[in-house]
Amino acid sequence: MPLKALALNATLKTSDAKDPSSTDRMIGLIDKALSEYNVVTEVLRLADFNIKPGVTSDEGAGDDWPGIRAKLLNADILLLATPIWLGQPSSLCKRALERMDAFLEETDDQGRMVSYGRVAAVAVVGNEDGAHHVSAELYQALNDVGFTIPANAVAYWVGEAMGSTNFVDLGKVPKVVTKAVDMLARNTAHLAGLLKAKQYPGEGS
Repeated sequence: MPLKALALNATLKTSDAKDPSSTDRMIGLIDKALSEYNVVTEVLRLADFNIKPGVTSDEGAGDDWPGIRAKLLNADILLLATPIWLGQPSSLCKRALERMDAFLEETDDQGRMVSYGRVAAVAVVGNEDGAHHVSAELYQALNDVGFTIPANAVAYWVGEAMGSTNFVDLGKVPKVVTKAVDMLARNTAHLAGLLKAKQYPGEGS
């Protein structure tokens, strides 16, 4: 049975935007690499949804997060992909993480967060330095809310500072990016398979 991945694209552009998304291009590379390890990926663009501010799993009428949350908990792998804005993850990326804060209080009958047993990886694109800072922020936040981070679970590209070339504009993907994507896919799929076969122990185990 294939593993399931959910990719959350935290670009600030909606799907009907005229400009293509560099974050979407990076997700496409990772999706292709993951498919080599029998992983099926669904991609959601957060800008297409009404994700209300808050730290619960359901913020009431009109909140689209509960549906996204259900898909997230039905997946084995979470890929959180964000552009760099002002040296930080996008506001939509932070909004999603804030909503996952609810996992801290949502546990099963053995005291495990509902997110346990799932692995998370990160993708970052931007035209300025900051990929390491952004991935460090996301790693810590994702681990706090119960996800397991594989080795080398980040793929990123950053262009020249103050430059105008975006990742989506590149004619050829640099080899270092391809190598990072391959490592991310290989390690993430491997760890997801292990955790699916054997969940973390619960309280009193």
